Amino acid sequence: MKTLKNLSVLFISVLVFTACSNDDDNPEPVNEEEVITTLTATLVPTTDGSTITLQTRDLDGDGPNAPVVTVSGTFAVNTTYNGTLALLNETESPAESITEEIEEEDEEHQFFFETTNSLATFDYEDFDEDSNPVGLAFTLTTSATPGTGTLTITLRHEPNKSASGVSDGDITNAGGETDIQAVFNIAVE
Repeated sequence: MKTLKNLSVLFISVLVFTACSNDDDNPEPVNEEEVITTLTATLVPTTDGSTITLQTRDLDGDGPNAPVVTVSGTFAVNTTYNGTLALLNETESPAESITEEIEEEDEEHQFFFETTNSLATFDYEDFDEDSNPVGLAFTLTTSATPGTGTLTITLRHEPNKSASGVSDGDITNAGGETDIQAVFNIAVE
């Protein structure tokens, strides 16, 4: 009887240990979301005029302090600007360039640009290996009519770049997750 009891315990032990699978052999790589504290847009006019710098800095991330948003000047009417974006994680010292990570993973990222009051139009100047837009480099062309409004820059992680309108900069069908969104009060004079 004792032998039967020992064999039962042994049998149950074997079942327990063989029933458990080892899922840790090939774990999924974790691609943590970027921490972006600072976004800087530098816009250089293609003709005479002043460079415009837009910046948002949120050094406490999701903390209680609002981001510090600055705009260095007003845009000239009917003018094209060459734009570039730089993104940093300033919670690290020295600050980590998130721009480089976006360049390396460009097929997983896209910037979207929107203005109110029809103040400007945008064209993408950089593309991933599938010829889909990224937006670290772009042109902004201001309207011929002076006005004020907002310029919103949104970075989407894993957008559906083949969805309707997305390659033209329409965020409506993009999906994905927003990594950063910055709203700037701008003027065109």
